[in-house]
Amino acid sequence: MNQSQRTEENFNDPQLLPFESVLLPEERAKLYSATNKVEYGKRDLIIKQNARVSEIPLVLSGLVKISREMRRGKNVILRIAQPGSFLGLSSIFGSDVYEYSVFALESVTVRFVDIETFRWLIQKNGLFAMEVVKQLSTDNIFNINRLSSLLYKQLPGRVADIILYFSEDIFKNNTFTIPLTRQELAELAGTTKESLIRTLSEFKHDKIIDMNRNFFQVNSMHIVKTLSRLG
Repeated sequence: MNQSQRTEENFNDPQLLPFESVLLPEERAKLYSATNKVEYGKRDLIIKQNARVSEIPLVLSGLVKISREMRRGKNVILRIAQPGSFLGLSSIFGSDVYEYSVFALESVTVRFVDIETFRWLIQKNGLFAMEVVKQLSTDNIFNINRLSSLLYKQLPGRVADIILYFSEDIFKNNTFTIPLTRQELAELAGTTKESLIRTLSEFKHDKIIDMNRNFFQVNSMHIVKTLSRLG
């Protein structure tokens, strides 16, 4: 059961939208008047793949997974989105539907922005448009690197990439708890659950990492980075 809950709007909400500094007062007022904030519980569905796009979601708090359903019910996790991330930007001008599904990995707060208001701001405010292009470019570079990893690296290199992703990009710490099941980690690595578990066990046996269920500690970042680089 979806535990999402809509909350009353507050223009003085401390969870501000990105890029607000480049907006004029009237633009900011129009933007907030066209948004609503929704709270989700762990594992709730936020965006459904192939649903028609009417709003652009912004993650205010918590982590979400972005997943694309492939043929025969298989899924590939594209990335983990953090607070401050707009979702579905590729659909602003390029598609009428969401290209992926988004699920809450923990308690999450999302602000939805009406897509027509978002388009209006892009057309009216060049600085705002530039910030949107910057995020699209960052997302595009990330997707290129992810695709290269999935296509050309052996499994140890892909698993090393995942460890680096959570350590350096998500948690910025050598010790962290991954909010994904082993099946989801396999979907992120582009492999089977069994192969993922075997590779993680080898990393642990070689003392590259320590792990206990979802708790991970990187013992040798140098080796992890070497495995990632060599693929």
